[in-house]
Amino acid sequence: MAVAAIASKQHLLYFSKPTTWLPNKTHLKSVKGGRVSFISCSLPPSSSPEAKTGTTAESCVNLGLSLFSKGRVKDALAQFETALDLDPNPMEAQAALYNKACCHAYRGDGKKAADCLRTALREYNLKFGTILNDPDLASFRALPEFKEMQEEARLGGEDIGYSFRRDLKLISEVQAPFRGVRRFFYLAFAAAAGISTFFTVPRLFRALKGGEDAPDIWETAGNAAINIGGIIVLVALFFWESKKEEEQLAQISRNETLSRLPLRLSTNRIVELVQLRDTVRPVILAGEKGTVSAAIQKAERFRTELLKRGVLLVPVFWGEEKTPPVEKKGFGVPAKAAASLPSIGEDFDKRTQSIAAKSRLKAEVRFKAEIVSPTEWERWIRDQQKSEGVTPGEDVYIILRLDGRVRRSGKGMPDWPQIVKELPPMDALLSKLER
Repeated sequence: MAVAAIASKQHLLYFSKPTTWLPNKTHLKSVKGGRVSFISCSLPPSSSPEAKTGTTAESCVNLGLSLFSKGRVKDALAQFETALDLDPNPMEAQAALYNKACCHAYRGDGKKAADCLRTALREYNLKFGTILNDPDLASFRALPEFKEMQEEARLGGEDIGYSFRRDLKLISEVQAPFRGVRRFFYLAFAAAAGISTFFTVPRLFRALKGGEDAPDIWETAGNAAINIGGIIVLVALFFWESKKEEEQLAQISRNETLSRLPLRLSTNRIVELVQLRDTVRPVILAGEKGTVSAAIQKAERFRTELLKRGVLLVPVFWGEEKTPPVEKKGFGVPAKAAASLPSIGEDFDKRTQSIAAKSRLKAEVRFKAEIVSPTEWERWIRDQQKSEGVTPGEDVYIILRLDGRVRRSGKGMPDWPQIVKELPPMDALLSKLER
């Protein structure tokens, strides 16, 4: 659970004192102590039943988390529901709703989990990045309800809020900095052409009627045609730019999802793809087990050259989903796996950029890694196939750049000699520019 009180996992939100909580943070904040405390709320004297009995929304959330840690998910869910009935403040309501969604996800009820998360996003400023990053919701992210909610968040709306779309648009502006300027000029010139057409049409009617003061018909018709043609072209360019922006936002959203997919390295350590940026070029091989295994055997012949280029093979077998046993003390991945995942907070980027962290990762990375959440991986690959016009379920390979973005992809399995020629060695200038 990522938004609430007592917990023993390091990826929970940390509230050290009331003045330090930032409701607008996108990522979770790291905790080193292993124990997290909820907001200390100073409640004024009250004659309400809650005050008399000592039952508050905060205490219900804390009790719910304690019950959940003991495997009593149904009782924990009841506590979170009780917290929502006790007139909670926005912070407590967000925690109760989020943890309630985690309980529903644990029980496999994706619809109820999505409803709780939508309410938290819309009314209590929950960041969609929290849902993307939390290992506790790994099982939920593999459900159709998450895909539907992610699409809603990308488009933005009253039912789910606009924060995620704003974040995506900021990234889009960085990648295409002059798109907004172009669209402004398209509209401005289209408006100018429209005004000109407004005055040209009456002149055209006068030219058609004829008379001594009538303007030249061919000149007037030419001006009207230029204005109307300009409006059509400019409006078409505006909508084309808007379409390209939506496609780019969808790709950025997929890239964000991809960056959070977990892998198990040869040392049995579990990391997310984002941790491997600037270190390796993952090559995803998706297809039938026999086809992918044959491609890996062929790659072994070029192992030395591929390693020089930072290639890390990531096999994904269609229909080979393995559901890991769910432990009672956590959602999604097992507790040991979750503990090995990084805390995603303000110091995350600093840690992953440190020389020591990179050196440890390089020492652990070998030639091949194992996926941890097959359902999530398969769903992402199928979405990527749809975006590129490939029939979902076909054998494909996807080569990633050092910065984590998709370099290129293709049907079937890769031509390893061609990849050796295409990819520069890790110490080459082109590789440094790719980071």
